[in-house]
Amino acid sequence: MNTKEAVELPDINADLTRRVAVDTETVTWKPSPSATVWRKPLYRQGGEFGAATSLVRYAPGGAFRSHAHPRGEEILVLDGVFADDHGEYPAGAYLLNPDGGRHAPRSDTGCTLFVRLRQYAGRNRLRLVLDTTAPDWQPGPRAGLSVKPLYAQAGYPERMSLVRWAPGAGSRRHVPAGGEEILVLDGELRDDHGIYRRGCWLRIPPLGSHAPYSETGCLLYVRVGGL
Repeated sequence: MNTKEAVELPDINADLTRRVAVDTETVTWKPSPSATVWRKPLYRQGGEFGAATSLVRYAPGGAFRSHAHPRGEEILVLDGVFADDHGEYPAGAYLLNPDGGRHAPRSDTGCTLFVRLRQYAGRNRLRLVLDTTAPDWQPGPRAGLSVKPLYAQAGYPERMSLVRWAPGAGSRRHVPAGGEEILVLDGELRDDHGIYRRGCWLRIPPLGSHAPYSETGCLLYVRVGGL
């Protein structure tokens, strides 16, 4: 893919004032600038070099050349083993690479990632590498919810976490401050707008609201603020 083609990639779900729900199972894998890596784009603004949220799949032996990450990068390893020049990260690993970080990502075995690019400006952000499979869950804000905090830092609006819902758990209607994004990692989430099974990605805008609940239980990645 040459630079001209990359810059002219169309925006996707770029209006941050609109509510979005995407069943990623119905999205087609698209080629990336590496012939060994594919993407399911969920959000993109500004072409290949703009802000983006995607599912990313590395074939066994897949790799990118060493490159910098202006405005940061967030990664949740969904399956397989991801790696770069700083280490190896199995399924369940969570990474936040700060603004200006650099690496050469690869996967010897193949992997699938949830990735947010160029959405975390600020050179003093912490670099994080977390094992989300560790049993360090905390009580949530309501009965039936457990929380695993991933990232929160003074001076920045975003808060990321994993949230586990017990069967039958629910939440009152709320308006998430600064908007909210959800990726359903397992189980099924519902609200007054629809039903969201494993692999669904939701974005609730800053003035949006919903009343989520789960009849069966579910596991979610949740990002609040900063939209």
